[in-house]
Amino acid sequence: MKKLIILAVFAIFTANLFAQLPAVTLKTLDGKTVNTAELNNDGKPFIISFFALWCKPCQRELKAIAEVYDEWQEETGVKIFAVSVDEAQNIHKVKPLVDQNQWEYEILLDPNSDFKRALGINMIPATFIYDGNGKLVEKRVGAPEGSEEYLIEKVREIIKNQ
Repeated sequence: MKKLIILAVFAIFTANLFAQLPAVTLKTLDGKTVNTAELNNDGKPFIISFFALWCKPCQRELKAIAEVYDEWQEETGVKIFAVSVDEAQNIHKVKPLVDQNQWEYEILLDPNSDFKRALGINMIPATFIYDGNGKLVEKRVGAPEGSEEYLIEKVREIIKNQ
């Protein structure tokens, strides 16, 4: 019985790792519609990072990544999708934050938390790392100091193993 339970837990975990992105319709800062099931990076790894205006650890991590993002893209081609889960009444404050911090990420707006809920996220910051085929490699909750270094190391590892 114990082996059966362990096998079931492993099967569920493995299925989650290889699950496709759920299809949720979001908007970009300029109002374009995006289907999250189609997020990709042309065969290169990508990262989805959930943030909010009120989440200081989220902003700290995204600011730290912004400082080295050009280098990351040049080295690995990685792309970051930063998803704001701010409610509709605060969405107008997201663009000024992005502009102020010079974030070059693709910003997506999830004002009803549909995408967040579809991915089973209970708290933010939450970061998902995908390989070039769109397969989930890792999900991280929280953003400890220096977490950006972990992310790029994981991306390098993905590229090495592809």
